[in-house]
Amino acid sequence: MQGAEGGGKLYRRIVDAIVTDIANGVFAVGSRLPAERDLTERFQVSRPTIREAMIALEMKGLVEARKGSGVFVLASSSNDADQELDIGAFEITEARRLLEGEVAAVAATEIDEAQLAELRGLLSEMAQEDTAAAEDADRRFHIAIAKATGNAVIISAVADFWDMRFRSPLAREVLAKAGSLGTENRMAEHGRILSALEARSPVDARNAMRDHLARVIEYLLDVTETEAVERARAATDQRRRALARRSV
Repeated sequence: MQGAEGGGKLYRRIVDAIVTDIANGVFAVGSRLPAERDLTERFQVSRPTIREAMIALEMKGLVEARKGSGVFVLASSSNDADQELDIGAFEITEARRLLEGEVAAVAATEIDEAQLAELRGLLSEMAQEDTAAAEDADRRFHIAIAKATGNAVIISAVADFWDMRFRSPLAREVLAKAGSLGTENRMAEHGRILSALEARSPVDARNAMRDHLARVIEYLLDVTETEAVERARAATDQRRRALARRSV
């Protein structure tokens, strides 16, 4: 993560600045916010951080993302403008990428055959169609790698990062709709991690884990664009149904 993003929740500085701009009339109701690229330059942050801020603003009812048009201001203020939405999914995943890459590298030098056998079993469990069960196997896979380090603090940190995604309202907003990467991608990416651990290669294990979590970030970027479109369509359909009922 870039140094300019440090200090408090990464998305919060952007949210506060844009809320202030909207309140001061810099961005009037109905107007379009600057493009994502312009916002990354203004605030000197990454695309995921800007996307996180836009999601937070949507949750507050201040803006709406419209396909092919951008993000538009819906209201000049929000009743929950000061609500803390906690850590977002992008920030959590980036932290996981940094931590778990090193965890995998250490695990590659320490892991034993019994632990590798456990990972093979968990990888098989990820192939099932039951999404909740596959997700649970995914969680246990990552924690099992942490356990291979033999460090209780590392094990706790990996488990906490995973579970933090569902404690944070902002992270849940994305993850509840995102689902998983899909069975094929899940199996391929975790299979590469397992192969690197089997080869006892710290470099390959680190890269495989980082590549996997980098893809999760890219997937979440795609999902947030798609979900914004779907939410707009759902709202439009609801308004149309309401009008149809009134005209009967």
